[in-house]
Amino acid sequence: MDMNLKGRNAVILGGTRGIGRAIAETFAAEGANVAVCARNADQVKEAVSTLSARGVMATGAAVDVTDGAAVRAWVDTVAGALGGVDILVSNAGAMAQGGDPASWEQNFRLDVLAAVNAFDAAKPHLLQSAAAKGDASLVLISSVSAAETDTAGSYGPIKAALIHWAKGVARQYASKGLRANVVSPGAIYFEGGVWNMIETNMPDMFKGMLARIPLGRFGAPQEIANAAVFLASPASSYTTGVNLVVDGATSRRVNF
Repeated sequence: MDMNLKGRNAVILGGTRGIGRAIAETFAAEGANVAVCARNADQVKEAVSTLSARGVMATGAAVDVTDGAAVRAWVDTVAGALGGVDILVSNAGAMAQGGDPASWEQNFRLDVLAAVNAFDAAKPHLLQSAAAKGDASLVLISSVSAAETDTAGSYGPIKAALIHWAKGVARQYASKGLRANVVSPGAIYFEGGVWNMIETNMPDMFKGMLARIPLGRFGAPQEIANAAVFLASPASSYTTGVNLVVDGATSRRVNF
């Protein structure tokens, strides 16, 4: 399936490893130019080198996405380097599980404010793209934890806020051709990721999670990337305001 991404410019917050890296690689494989950021400069350099080898324009920078001014400046720089922004993907996340004020603040700053600041900076470019090409998009990576809870932690409610915000963006900018969608992953396994660490340090918890997944396995970053890139692409140009749950049927709720 041709997703009509060749020559489009995609910006990914948190794009050097795990889900974000798979998203960046998938965009590049579809012929899109890619910009990635993360805190680790070496990881950014390696990612840009690998993405460039696919024959697309690739750029990146070490950016602390909790620094609003830095995020805004980087997005503006990327727009100049690539010649615009057609797609913005926010994959950055703190993963703080606690219910203490520090965890709430950490999750809010990294998950919500980073996305809001990046979107604010990218919005003029996205609207220009939508006017010229008929379609531009914002994709947010949330979590199945947005609607599944066992304790009064901060992680799930913060992820739920992203879904609510995306729906508002979708409705506000639909008439201008700017779409907004969410992908909510379940338990995703990759080397160096959260579930890899839990497997090593808390094997009983790891086995318990695996037993809860009807498909009988953890998800892979590529499976989330496939969903995110499709929603970002003109191939899903009539889809906006949705929250796509990709969790191997772990959640029990009916998604009306």
